[in-house]
Amino acid sequence: MRAMRRAVEFLVTRVLRSRLGIAVVIAVLVFGVIGAARLISEPVDSSAGLSSRPREPISTVDPAAGDDGVLSSAAAAAPKTRPGELTPEQAAGRFTAAWLTGPGSSEDEWQARLRPLSTSALTEKLTGADPESVPAQRVTGQVTLRPRTASFVEALIPLDNGRLRLELVAPDGRWLVDAVDWERQ
Repeated sequence: MRAMRRAVEFLVTRVLRSRLGIAVVIAVLVFGVIGAARLISEPVDSSAGLSSRPREPISTVDPAAGDDGVLSSAAAAAPKTRPGELTPEQAAGRFTAAWLTGPGSSEDEWQARLRPLSTSALTEKLTGADPESVPAQRVTGQVTLRPRTASFVEALIPLDNGRLRLELVAPDGRWLVDAVDWERQ
């Protein structure tokens, strides 16, 4: 009886006051609840899985609706130009020619040459740009177009020391440069 009393006293005064003791008590309680639940519940067929599992895969896309992804396997729509306006190739070529005239020009002159070929958003972004910072001097090849939609194309222009990438938009059939990116070679 004395040994039992000492064991209970040791448990209450030492073990249950330590973090390790509390963790052991919690673990015993958790495993006890899990064991009791397994004893009370019915046997489970492990091959059944979820009780409300669908028999076929769930599809959220109509397979007959076509591809609505950004990268599609179908050819992009041909760019549409309003009669009497520049084609995307011509607009990209003229913008590139005006862009290359930056060195040796004043900022206002350079901006004036770019403005009719640019969207208002690009014109605003180019405000304050230094015309002397144009990294190339001449075009070395033909404009290559990557049509994305009927009113959005990407133009690639090879230059003497890199490649100019232009994004052109034509919401009303008039092609304007909306973004300029320079890739050094």
